[in-house]
Parts: sequence; C-alpha cells; structure tokens
Amino acid sequence: MFEPFGIYVHTPWCRTRCPYCAFNVFLSDSANYGRWADHIKDTWSQESSHFQGRAHSLYFGGGTPSLAPPSVIERVVSTMPLEDGAEITLETNPGTIDADGLRMMVDAGISRLSLGVQTFNEVHAKRLGRGHTIKQARTLLQNAASLGFRSWSMDLMFALPGQTEDELRDDLEQLLDFGPPHVSLYGLSIEPDTPFEKAKQQGQLIETDEDTWARMYDRIVCTLSAAGLERYEVSNFAQPGHRAIHNEAVWRGGYYAGLGPGAHGFRPSGERTTGTAELEAWFAASAHEVHRPSPSESAIDFILSTVRHVDGLNLRQLKQRTGFGLNEEALSRLRDNGQIHRHNGSIRLQQDAFLVADGVVRALIHALNHSSSS
Repeated sequence: MFEPFGIYVHTPWCRTRCPYCAFNVFLSDSANYGRWADHIKDTWSQESSHFQGRAHSLYFGGGTPSLAPPSVIERVVSTMPLEDGAEITLETNPGTIDADGLRMMVDAGISRLSLGVQTFNEVHAKRLGRGHTIKQARTLLQNAASLGFRSWSMDLMFALPGQTEDELRDDLEQLLDFGPPHVSLYGLSIEPDTPFEKAKQQGQLIETDEDTWARMYDRIVCTLSAAGLERYEVSNFAQPGHRAIHNEAVWRGGYYAGLGPGAHGFRPSGERTTGTAELEAWFAASAHEVHRPSPSESAIDFILSTVRHVDGLNLRQLKQRTGFGLNEEALSRLRDNGQIHRHNGSIRLQQDAFLVADGVVRALIHALNHSSSS
C-alpha cells in the first residue's frame, strides 16, 4: 500500500526582503524561472523513487511564487504525479499579479491561493516592509474570491510593534468583509539574523508583551469562530471543506517531497531531506542532503508536527514509528492542569491550551520514554 504524500516546491525570489523574514529568499532581479523549473524537474526525477503513487497536493511556497510566469508554473505542475483533484496551492502577494495573471494561474492548474496580506493598516504594512499598498491587497482579495479558485486563504499578522488592540479589531473587521474561507494566523516573532532582531537589540523595536499577545490571540479566535471559521490547528482557521490539504497532512505527521533551494522534505522511509540553500549551489547540486533521524529525534519530530492540530498526537502511531511512549505521570499532570485530554488513543489540547501549545509540546517531549515492549 502506498503512503500518501504531498509535494512542496520552493520558489526563492522576492521583490524585497521583509525585515522580519528568516526564510531562504533572494531578490527577484536575479530570477531565472526557466532554469529553476528545469532543475525542479531534475530534482523530482531523482527524489521520485522515494515516493510511490500520486501526490494529494502540490504547494508552491517562497519567496513569492506569484512572481513566476504562469507558463513556468504550468510547466512544473505538468511534471508532477498528482491525483485527480489534487490541491495545488500558490502563495501570492498583493501587487505581484493582476486579474489576467490569476486567470492564467487557474488555467495552469492552481486551485488554491494563500494570500500574504498580513494587515490593512498602512503604517504597520510599511513597517513590515510589505511591497504593496493596501489598495493592492484589497484588489487581490476581491480577485481571489471571484476568479474561480476552489479555495483561498489570507495571512493575518498580529502582535506587531506598536499595534493596539483597536487596530487589530479593525484588521479583523476588514478581513471578514471579504469572507475568506481560510485564515492563517501569525503572531510576530523576532527571528535571528533579521533586521527586526537588530532593531530590537538597538532598542528601536519593542515586542508585544505576553498579556497583550494573549488577549489579541483570544480576540482573533473568538472573532473568527463567530464568523464560522473553525480552528483546526493553533494558527489556522477554516470554513467547512476549506482546510489546507497540504499543510494539514504535514501537521498530522504526513510525508512530503521538498523541492527547491533550502526546501525540506520527509520521506516515507523516515529520512529527512534538505535542498542546498545557496542558489547557485542548488542549481549545481545533484542530490538532496539526507538525514536519518534517530528514534528519539523522530519522536520529537512527530510530537512537534501533530500536537498543534485538533486531532492531536496519536499514541499508537508514535509507538509504531519511533518505539517511544509517554510517561503516564507527566500526562496526568498535563490533564489535571486542564491542558490535554485523551480521545480515541490520541492526546489532544484542551481549548484553553492552544494559547500555550508550545509549552505543552515541551512537556510532552520531556515525557518521552522508550519501551519496545509496550
């Protein structure tokens, strides 16, 4: 029986680098999309032997994939072994593609858009380094809702430097005016080796305090839930039938091929792969870097990828994949603290614990114990 899998394709170019971004991106004046598409095809031809059957999803991430010509995206789509009706997602930033370009993306096979809007506040958008205007963001949202995509999602950032709770409320009201079927939520974090980290060190940027962060998160959850968007992962909300197939599979511990510079993958064999990050070195590379995690590393990976999802951590799969279980005393403490509950052999977060999911993950990692007999 074939193991289900998805395919992630990294498109590494952006027009500008946002000051909070730590992703593997390059400025688009260096872009050679034809060469990139050829090498994606070549790397898939090598990686494909590790995956059997057809993929349930194809995800173009970045970077800014919507900068790529639709004809190039279509070339990549046509080389991939996809199930009938497979979800094909394109991350899309405002100001990078017009309505005609989006129609061509539909013709190229794109069925879902992930829209990097982040905020409707001009001041905060400028500070985030977003290379678009609020008018362009609104136009993109209107196009996404009207041009025949099967689904689409909007990114919303919160806990921005200096953001007030009233400004967040205004963002939420404007977001809901467009009726998004899916919302991905990002609480701003200061990543190493970014301009925002340097600004923080120099006292030019102050992070949102924990209490305000928590109130903002709770406001978002309540507002989106009231609008019919179900939280199915700590930071992801969807109307019925609009969950992200590709990302949800990853959050359930699923397998995926990672193609492109710096892209990560997870083979059914348990091996983790990484594409060379430096662009010219990636073009010259003949194979992925491969790492076979130890059983304990695999157990930690499985906890990290599953606990934040509403279905939680399947204890039987944890044991089958890694040989590890969880200390019952530690689980009892988490249950007594109101952070987890058990459901059909899985450990799930209680509703109030989604806010502190990272702390629960750390506690579960510390609770790991190896036992080949149970």
